[in-house]
Amino acid sequence: MRKGDPPVVVEQSFGASVETVWNAITDVDQMRRWYFENIPAFKPEIGFETQFTVQSQGRDFPHLWKVTEVVPLQKIEYNWKYDGYPGDSFVVFELFEQNDLTKLRLTTRVVESFPEDIPEFKRESCMDGWTYLINQSLRDFLAQRQ
Repeated sequence: MRKGDPPVVVEQSFGASVETVWNAITDVDQMRRWYFENIPAFKPEIGFETQFTVQSQGRDFPHLWKVTEVVPLQKIEYNWKYDGYPGDSFVVFELFEQNDLTKLRLTTRVVESFPEDIPEFKRESCMDGWTYLINQSLRDFLAQRQ
């Protein structure tokens, strides 16, 4: 993913309340069930930081997150970097009420380019990962809670 590329945007509507979706994206116990099982801690508070490592293709990707904006039940943004790799991005989850549904819009915006020679940092990998997480993993998690 390169600085200057258009943001990656994934949208999905859920048959769940805003509160239910908000809790799924901000409560660490729920996040571990659909997002990353090894998140050590998470709080929807500006300045909160956490880190954890994900392995892929024999490489370690130490995730570094710092919460930068919170509007309860509407929006959470965090800075997303990888320790030991160049690159910097922001991930924003926004929630919108639509009749009996809750629409989630996920946006990833790159502010410093990631290495082009690592497949996990390519735009297609980011798009595929978020599409799976939001449109399948989170959807399935919320459906089980109904």
